[in-house]
Amino acid sequence: MSQESLDNKPRIHYNDCMKSEKGNKEMTTAIVDGQTVKVGDWISFKSDIEQGGQIIEIKKSYMGASLVLENKSGFSGDYIGGETITTKLASDCWVD
Repeated sequence: MSQESLDNKPRIHYNDCMKSEKGNKEMTTAIVDGQTVKVGDWISFKSDIEQGGQIIEIKKSYMGASLVLENKSGFSGDYIGGETITTKLASDCWVD
């Protein structure tokens, strides 16, 4: 991977972590599409079709920040269609 490719990859900030009541590390912010996002923000992602969800939790995973997203109207598509909550990697999302 070239340095230019690395420079364009989203950066995850692990120093923005706190311990939850369950003892898990939850992140308070994540970087999506070069912008800092937090719980309550809306982001977009693609799962069958482009769609959006509101961040309800940010978790630290071995692959980077995972965003727990909610859309009270329900998501679309074969994979997550009808669900109201899904989890996506921050690196797979963007900000509109």
